[in-house]
Amino acid sequence: MVKKIIVTGGAGYIGSHTVVQLVESGYEPIIIDNFSNAEHRVMDRLETITGRRTKLYEGDCTDEDFMRRVIEKEGDIGGVIHFAAYKAVGESVQKPLAYYKNNVDSLLVLLELMKQYNINNFVFSSSCTVYGQPDQLPVTEDTPKKPAESPYGNTKQICEEIIEDFVASVDDFKAVSLRYFNPIGAHPSSLIGELPLGVPSNLVPFVTQTAAGLREKLTVFGEDYNTPDGTCIRDYIHVVDLAKAHVKAVDFIQNSGGTTLNELFNLGTGKGNSVLEVIKTFEKVTGEKLNFEIGPRRSGDVEQVYASVDKSNKILGWTAELDLGQALKDAWNWQKTL
Repeated sequence: MVKKIIVTGGAGYIGSHTVVQLVESGYEPIIIDNFSNAEHRVMDRLETITGRRTKLYEGDCTDEDFMRRVIEKEGDIGGVIHFAAYKAVGESVQKPLAYYKNNVDSLLVLLELMKQYNINNFVFSSSCTVYGQPDQLPVTEDTPKKPAESPYGNTKQICEEIIEDFVASVDDFKAVSLRYFNPIGAHPSSLIGELPLGVPSNLVPFVTQTAAGLREKLTVFGEDYNTPDGTCIRDYIHVVDLAKAHVKAVDFIQNSGGTTLNELFNLGTGKGNSVLEVIKTFEKVTGEKLNFEIGPRRSGDVEQVYASVDKSNKILGWTAELDLGQALKDAWNWQKTL
């Protein structure tokens, strides 16, 4: 079994949870992170959770010389899980060039070096934003991609296309792109969780920060959508379930026959919850009252999207096990430790 797995962005929210699952499954993760959206204390906390120190290289994935040094120093790398990307939908509308440069360049550098050093197993962190505003729900992996609603979503579409072209051009390369729906929650230890620097762009950190008194109020962007309660609907998946899916993807690549492979999988719960449902569920499981108001719609927001997860259930042997209430409870416990 291939042991050493490079995890770019491994100190970040989803990356750190995946590192825990990799260690628990017998892999040796090697983190590459520039800490643009993570904190150094994560490394100590990972050690507390896993009982061992994870190797870290601090630097930028768009820096080819740095990445080459890491690969040469480590030798014998079995695969790469690529998380390192900017990921705030709203910010991408304001800073499109930064998103294209970081998200696309980091992938190009990585694939080029993987080819040179004969590292043939690749898991890519993609997103349900590749579907744009879908015509039918739930979305399956075969749902046609519509124009992305944000530069962030477009970078994920472009990266998937780059991977597809790359796999077709080489003899021996296996890639899996995981299209996440909305990751929320935190590790049950409350030692790691989502740590947005500055004002959060995702709903749940804003909910927990409002409940903790760090934000005066929560604004719900729009209540005139064509949904049961007028607010946007998303498929919220517990980050621990999501992390486990990455290990399943690495296992799947290693156990698949043949020499080339390019597979796509949706990762979600298979059902949607509205913004107001999230707020009500949070209040119910935590006993905290939330101060929220309805505001205008926000540009870049898709009305509703949730996943069909039949393919990941069947082929990866993966199913989301933790529900919305548990995810919100874990997110709140994590917020309280902050």
